[in-house]
Formats: sequence, C-alpha cells, structure tokens
Amino acid sequence: MRLGLALGYWGRGPSADHLPLALEAERLGYDSVWTAESWGSDAFTPLTWIAAQTSTIKLGTAVAQMAARSPTTTAMHALTLDHLSGGRVLLGLGLSGPQVVEGWYGRPFPKSPLTATREYVEVVRQVLRREAPVEMDGRFHAHPYRGADGTGLGKALKSITHPLRSDLPVLLGAEGPKNVAQTAAIADGWLPLYWSPSRPEVYGTTAFRDDFIVAPMAQVKVCDDVAEGLLPVKMMLGFYIGGMGHAARNFHADLMARMGYEQEARRIQELFLAGRREEAVLAVPDAFADEISLVGPRERIAERLELWRKGPVTDLLALAPDAHTLRVLAELNS
Repeated sequence: MRLGLALGYWGRGPSADHLPLALEAERLGYDSVWTAESWGSDAFTPLTWIAAQTSTIKLGTAVAQMAARSPTTTAMHALTLDHLSGGRVLLGLGLSGPQVVEGWYGRPFPKSPLTATREYVEVVRQVLRREAPVEMDGRFHAHPYRGADGTGLGKALKSITHPLRSDLPVLLGAEGPKNVAQTAAIADGWLPLYWSPSRPEVYGTTAFRDDFIVAPMAQVKVCDDVAEGLLPVKMMLGFYIGGMGHAARNFHADLMARMGYEQEARRIQELFLAGRREEAVLAVPDAFADEISLVGPRERIAERLELWRKGPVTDLLALAPDAHTLRVLAELNS
C-alpha cells in the first residue's frame, strides 16, 4: 500500500506547513501529494508551487471540481502541469453537489450525474489522446457547441500542445454504488469518501482490475489521547455532513446513513443547520470518526493499519498530519 499526503484546500489563507510537509513526504518516500478545492483556493495552483520545489512525488487533485471548468479547460490544466512536473500528475475529479454547483459556480446541477461524469471524462481523454479534434455530441458537454443560442461557427479543435502522456491517470470521487461501478469502468482510479476498512460493502460489489487505484483519504494523527485526536475528524464530519449540502440532498449525510448511522447523520444536519455547530460536532459518534481515520498511539495505528492493507486500498492518503505523524506512518508502512 502506497502512502500519499493530502493537504486539502486553504481556509483563511495558505498554510505555512504545506510546503514543508510536502518536502518531508517526498524525503520519506511518499508516493503522492494531493490538493483539493471547495469555494476558495483552487486545486492546481498549489500543486504547481509544490511541483517547482520537488522532483519525484506525484501530484494529485482530490478533487478538482468538474463544475469549476469545462472538461477541455481541466485537460489544459492537467497537461500543462504534467509537462512542467515531468509527468507526475494524477487528475482526480469530482462532481460536487447541488449546493456548491448551483450556489458557487452558478450553473445547474446535472439531472443525470452519471451521464455528465461520463461525458466529462471522455472529453478529457480525447484532449489527452490528441488523436483527432475533440468532438462530443453530449447531453451536458457538446463539442463543438451547437445550441440554439450559439453562432453555429464553432469548430472542432485539437490541442496545440502535445500532451506529455496520453494515458495521464484520471481518478473519480464517487460515493453511490452505481457511481463506483461507472468509475471502475471509465477511470483509472477511485477516490472514496469516508472509507471504512470494515464496511467495504457500503460502496457496492464492484470488482477492480489489477492496475486500478483505490485511494481513500483518512485523517491520521499519532497521539496519546484518542478522544482528543478524533476531535478534528469530528469537526470535519460535522461540517461536511451538516453543512456541505442541502437538508434535503446531502450526499455526505446519505453515505453516513448507509454506513449505519442514519439517525446520527440527520441529527448532525439538524443541529448544524440550526446554527448549533459545536453541538453538531459533538453529535458525531466517536465510533464513526474512529473507523474512517487512524488516530492514537503508534501501536494502535500499527494494528489498525493492517485492516487497511487487507482490502482493495492501493494508496492511503493521509490528511492533516504533522511531520512526526508523517514519519511514523512511513515507518509503519515500510
């Protein structure tokens, strides 16, 4: 099982720890470093900064939001950074949810998310293959555009720049069983959310080919007090389950419910949406936070790490660790 460092996205501003952590991860032999985006910092610019100061560690987006860019724009970002970094990019994509897509990006959330995702990935693949001008008579992504409000002058184009790798890996964030099954069919890897090594059935029964990447994020923290170490995990869960989506449509809350915590998920939503955020965090069950993270003394993490190795996980992306935790995790996984 390979290790990755997940830096997430910025809060108020850039973290002074991110570059030192990325440099330490490369020194320790971590395979990859990953950035994200929500409605603030973007995923590609921090990776470019890291790429300029590293030489071997792979550079992943977990995830770049599809609504933020047309698929050709995303392919341009990926192929440009892949050239500049010497072929180190892992392109992780995610659809996000209606609240973010419509509230932040100002566009409709697709009525058929599976179709929208499939078309998006196909356009990205066409750009990277550069075998012919990009053409897609899609429901959501038409190239050239032929809508009634267009000029009719659109021309199918092929990238001026020759991509460094036509097979640049494309990974997808997917939660529901149908989405995971499609991911296995059209992508090179999967970025699971809230992966529990003891509940793989929650995501369905999809079988993955041997070279397929399964790379869940897990908050990792070496500490003596497990309850204290779980608090940041609960804070993250409280925000995502309570606030990252509408009360009537929240994919994160739905996933928690499928994992056996339906009543708790709805309670977290109620508290968060009522403005009682501290109570929402405290309402996150310790058991749920614990099973999707690696927190506690070195010996406890070593024991629990074996569960992650037994399943389909190929890459463990350590979220929010300190330098000591990075080193301990590298030692335990060696």
